[in-house]
Amino acid sequence: MNKKKKMIICFVLGMVGCLCFGGGDWLMVYGNTAHTGELYWLTQGIIGISPARNAIAMALAFPGIICYGTGLFAMAGFIKDSRDRKIYRVLNIFGLTPWLCLHIFYILLLAIYAYMGSNGYQGADEICHAVYSSLSWIVPLSEAFMLPPFIYYMYLQLRGKTCFSRLGGFFGANVLVNYGVLYVVSLIMPDIPARLGFKNGLMSESMIILFAVLVICTVKNIHGVADEEKFTLIP
Repeated sequence: MNKKKKMIICFVLGMVGCLCFGGGDWLMVYGNTAHTGELYWLTQGIIGISPARNAIAMALAFPGIICYGTGLFAMAGFIKDSRDRKIYRVLNIFGLTPWLCLHIFYILLLAIYAYMGSNGYQGADEICHAVYSSLSWIVPLSEAFMLPPFIYYMYLQLRGKTCFSRLGGFFGANVLVNYGVLYVVSLIMPDIPARLGFKNGLMSESMIILFAVLVICTVKNIHGVADEEKFTLIP
């Protein structure tokens, strides 16, 4: 199997991983958007979510992280220098774990809120807000581990060290740019369940666009990205 086929398979697996994570993001919040507490995502719709939905959302994360990680590692095939490829892949090793960490954190909090709300416990908003406030440091810390590979890839694009042109790579081939565009879209969407699911799954949706663009670029062999036969997935 040549490099082109291997990369395409990896990027398709990356899209599958995003569907797993993104599907879980939608499953855990999709519902009535009305809320009474300070956290906008602790909605009345959450109370009606069955434990099975949260269980499925969590279960999808495990095959999701494997497929998603495969796609991320394959992105190194667009990096020209072998040293830069190794740095990017090492950053990804540290960046993948926080995805599961955040998934577990939010699902547990939402499951507690749903259980308390559906069983008539008073103060569900206050209790869950207190738990979130005491552990909210997990979110920025996880993001601090998650973002470096994407920032480094952007740096390489700007320096012309990838198979993309310095600016051409930003049209769909940069996840941070994709995220920014989709975030603006989420701001203008009406207050409906789909908006909540869309906003919760922004990163996965941004990555699906990225992997789709990379599949197209690989098929078209942009700047000879698939000319080399050697293709290494791990550092």
